[in-house]
Amino acid sequence: MPARLHLSPNWDERAEGAGVRHVVLHYTGMPSGASALARLCDPEAKVSAHYLIDDDGTVRLLVPEAKRAWHAGRSAWAGLSNLNDWSVGIELVNPGHEWGYRPFPARQIEALVELCGDLLARYRLPPEAVVAHADISPNRKEDPGELLDWRALAMHGVGIWPERSEPRTIDPIQARRLLVRIGYDPTQPGVTFVQMVTAFQRRFRPSRVDGALDRETMGRLAAVAALLDDREATT
Repeated sequence: MPARLHLSPNWDERAEGAGVRHVVLHYTGMPSGASALARLCDPEAKVSAHYLIDDDGTVRLLVPEAKRAWHAGRSAWAGLSNLNDWSVGIELVNPGHEWGYRPFPARQIEALVELCGDLLARYRLPPEAVVAHADISPNRKEDPGELLDWRALAMHGVGIWPERSEPRTIDPIQARRLLVRIGYDPTQPGVTFVQMVTAFQRRFRPSRVDGALDRETMGRLAAVAALLDDREATT
């Protein structure tokens, strides 16, 4: 579905030498799609994203991809910081945890899959280039949250999901290493181990989002890291 043009004034130039290396998913976290669109286009708000996808699957282009939208804030992932410079940001209309968090409608997900597929193809990015706002800013954000079906997205080549994992012995030192291997950055100011584990659980263990490192979470950490290793070895 072609994107409707609804340009926001909230953008500037990407840093010299920067380019699209990731796609960052968000939820709007506002009472309605209309209020979210108004805020993303309000110069006083100083926030934006490249795309906004409504409940019914309508896609709006707010900021040209070549420009830097203001969606990530303080962020880091896989050796990169200031993800605004290195990503395309996609906002999914959803009230979020503050206004009545709910599952994402099928038509919205279908539009997301189509848009992400196009972005990954055009920029020649792997599925794991798609990340959550909570991943890159685990001390500040929780979107798009545990109700986004990352497993279903991965089946369409958007993000990754390990089909198998086995419970493992709890080892905080190894867990930290695995989190770094996956992409989390413990050197971000204010980011704690518990916050990184919580962000990981939102994506890969949505039935338990408490930041506790149990055997199941440990196993899933190992499974995601192993999947990335396998993908790297075959590319």
